[in-house]
Parts: sequence; structure tokens; C-alpha cells
Amino acid sequence: MKAERYDHIVVGAGSAGCVVANRLSADPSVRVCLIEAGGSDNSLRVSVPAGILSLYGNPNYDYCFVGLPQPHLNNRSIPVNRGKALGGSSSINSMVYIRGAAQDYDEWAGLGCAGWAYSDVLPVFRKLERNLVAQDPRYHGTDGELMVDNPRDPNVLSGMFVKAGENAGLPANADFNAEGQFGLGIYNVTQNRGQRFSSFTAFMRPVLNRKNLTLLSACEVIDLVIAEGRATGLRVRHDGQEKMLSASHEIVLCAGAINSPKILMASGIGPADELRRIGITPVLDLPGVGKNLQDHIDGMITVRSRSTRTLGLSLANLPRIAAAPFQYFARRKGMLTTNYVEAGGFAKTRHANGLPDIQFHFVPGYRSHRGRLIEYGHGYAIHTCVLRPKSVGEIRLSRDSSRRDVLIDHRFFTHEDDATVLVEGIKIARKILAASEFDPVRGKEMLPGKDVRSDDEILAYLRAEALTVYHPVGTCKMGTDAMAVVDPATLKVRGVDGLRVADASVMPKLIGGNTNAPSMMIGQKVSEMILGSAHRGGK
Repeated sequence: MKAERYDHIVVGAGSAGCVVANRLSADPSVRVCLIEAGGSDNSLRVSVPAGILSLYGNPNYDYCFVGLPQPHLNNRSIPVNRGKALGGSSSINSMVYIRGAAQDYDEWAGLGCAGWAYSDVLPVFRKLERNLVAQDPRYHGTDGELMVDNPRDPNVLSGMFVKAGENAGLPANADFNAEGQFGLGIYNVTQNRGQRFSSFTAFMRPVLNRKNLTLLSACEVIDLVIAEGRATGLRVRHDGQEKMLSASHEIVLCAGAINSPKILMASGIGPADELRRIGITPVLDLPGVGKNLQDHIDGMITVRSRSTRTLGLSLANLPRIAAAPFQYFARRKGMLTTNYVEAGGFAKTRHANGLPDIQFHFVPGYRSHRGRLIEYGHGYAIHTCVLRPKSVGEIRLSRDSSRRDVLIDHRFFTHEDDATVLVEGIKIARKILAASEFDPVRGKEMLPGKDVRSDDEILAYLRAEALTVYHPVGTCKMGTDAMAVVDPATLKVRGVDGLRVADASVMPKLIGGNTNAPSMMIGQKVSEMILGSAHRGGK
């Protein structure tokens, strides 16, 4: 089988991969191939922010992973939505632009990841960003490719939520990405004039005409080709055929915290004994591959509204719904500009160690269950998640050699502190909802319900209903300990030449916030590492 030859191959056109492919292909003498398992992002479902409701669970855009049953969550299997389209999860997420706390990155440095302290990564965030609203040059950039804005036409209840927080002891915070996260506010979003601005839109669409750049969508990686300790290429399925892609310089895995370890293990790189048990011949014993899975576990409170000003479906709301397409396409205003979590913020429980340990996402729409749909009627909801969970899970591969399905085991609530923090977070959320600002609209609390009051009752509710906020990280962590998969200075896979990993999987610890922006930062960092090595004559 004749291989298609490139200098660099980037696997995954998601948050990090699009940045990497952009930067490496800026040199016209370097042949770059970017491959993506998903298809096109050219759809109003993707570009119109409110279209997010049609993306989760849609196999045209979502891998639709489902985790293993969780013993501490009543043996429920948890959906794990991950983007499967150009732009990856940045094409299906809620567009919230949060970097995490400065101390998160300083902790990475303290764990042996030199070069990843806040002072190291802040200039990288600034370089990527074109922030249209928060322009303090100490924290924000205005010349980057990534458009960051406020929601174009936020719902009145989103502002009500922020004001209610002040009465509950949570100050208004105009910029969660500046001096500190504590407080409530309107989230920055990755949008431009009311349209989603994914990583693909920001970093790839403007450069698709580069003659040295090849984009292969609907291209699935089978495994890596390893020869004499070096990654030399990939076996892929594309256009119904198996193909070989060859990389003369390097392969950069940017397939995310689920698929990057999957590809490594399918290629024989991972915990050797586990690989043997499922019929894979180990090429390199790296015990940390697939381990260290961390994610934000989340509980929800929903309340009926006596006002029709929410994002509800009802006869009374039909005029607003009917006007929404005209408002959007004429002026980029109205209901269709919403990302549904326009407001939120960060709070501290009594268990917090200096930093906020709870994050809120406020939804000005009614939801009676933990699906992604806004349902008939009017209401509002607060999602509450544990920011720095202590429960750690893993990713494995199935025994079925014909499919090699990924097995996702979050092990939620295996550390009792996570349950304790989330119970208290629900209490803080209730305190916000009880503020006088909500008096004109407050109806009946539907979930967990007014009769669920004690800690034990709230915990029982969470075991029955809690899910993830879809922020998996850590499964190919960087570091210097025995479980580290990549070198922090280069993001090269330990023990293999010509192979790097650059996505959320390399995070040693989950950051306090949404993970899209940090993933782009990781993509920029690895690009600078690769380009710096090339300038020094390395490969």
C-alpha cells in the first residue's frame, strides 16, 4: 500500500488541532495534513448558537459515547458528548470562554510541568484571543484569531441571576479571566456577531487555500505505524478505503481526552499487561495512558417560572419564537443568539482551599430532566459542578478486536469529598434562587423539589440525577513521574520519537472551569515547541 507523504500529520481538527495545523502550515515549504474523523461543520445547527440543542446526541456531530455504569451514581451509565465534526467539541459546546484560575497552572508547574505556570501560559492565551469586550492588556489580546464576545442578546433572567448572587454574598464579576474567578457574571463566549466561532472557524477556515495544507475529514485513525521506536505514519479509513499516511517529521495527536489514549492503546502504547489481556501486542509499556481521567460532575436545580420571558416553548411565547429567525438573520439579535448558559460564576463552599470549588451555569429555560432539550413551558435552572474533583477514573479499550470500543469509567464520587462539595454547592445555588430578584418570576421548584432538604436527601438526588459537564482531561498527562505519558517541555510521548500529544488529555490536573480555551492554548504551546525545535535543527 503506497503511503501519502507529509512532513507533519495532525490528528483531530478540534480545539487544539486546528491551532497546530494553522501554525505549522504557515511555512509553505512544510507539508501538513490535518485529519478529522467527523464531517463538515457547514450547518446552521453549528453556526447559530441556539442550534446547540440539536447537536448533543446527534451522531452527525457527536461521538455519543456512553460511560460505564457508575456504582456511586446508582449504576447509571453517563453520556459523554464529544464533538465529531470540523472544530471538534468547539463546534458543539456551549461556547463559554473560561481559562481557569491562575493557581491551576501554577499547580501544574508544581507537579513537575516546568513552563506551564500561569506566567507562562497567560501570554499564550493573549496571543490567541481577539476579545471584543474585555480589553485589559494585562489579561487579554485583541489581535488574535479567536473571537471572544459577550452574548449578543442575553435573556433578562440571566441579569436577574447575577443580581440575585449579590444578595447571596456573591459579587458581580465582569471578567472571570482577569484577577479572579469568584462571583457571578455574564460569561464571555466564543462568538462573533452572534455566530459560533469554533477553533476551525478561527484558525483553519481562513487558511484552507494554503497549497501545503491537506484537510481530510471523515478520516478515522486505525492505529499508528511504529518502526524502530519512531512513529512514522498512520493507518486510516477514508472514503471507504484503508490508507497509509506517512510523516517524515512528526505526528501530533490532538484527538482529545477520549480518543488520543484510544489511538495510543490501539497502537500498542499503554499499560502492557492490560493491552495483552485484550489481544494487543505491546509496543511500549506506558502505564499512564488512559489513566488519570478527571471531569466535572454536575447537579441541577430547576424551577418553574410565572413569567414567559424565559427561553420557553408555549402558546404565549409563539410571537417571540416566530420573530426569532427574522431578528437573527437581519440583525444577529434575539433568542437564536443564546448559548443557553449566558450567565454563571464561581463560589466557595466551606471546604474550599482558597479558590472557588464550585461553578454555576444558569439556564433561563425550563428543563424537567438532565437532557439537553428546552421543554414545553417556562422556567429556569442552575447547573452546579465540582471544579476540582478528587475522584479519578480511566479509559480502556474493549476486547472486541473488530471495533476496539473505548470504555470510559469516570469513577464519580469514589472520593467522598466530591459528593460533600456538590451537596453544599446545591445549597448555595438554592440560596441564589431564593433571593428577592427572582420573586416576580419564581414558581415551583421541580428538581430536586422542595421536600429534598437534608444533606442525605440531596445526595440521594445527585446519585440519581448528576451527570458530567463534558470536560474530560488528563488521560495522557504530562509530567515527570512514572505515570506521565508526555514530557512537559516538548509534549513528546515518552519512549517514542516523532510523536506528540497536545490536547486536554495532557493536563495533569483538571482546571477550574471550561476546557475549550485551555485546549487551544495547549495547541499554541506545542506549535511553538515544534517550530522552535525546527529552528534549532531538530525534528
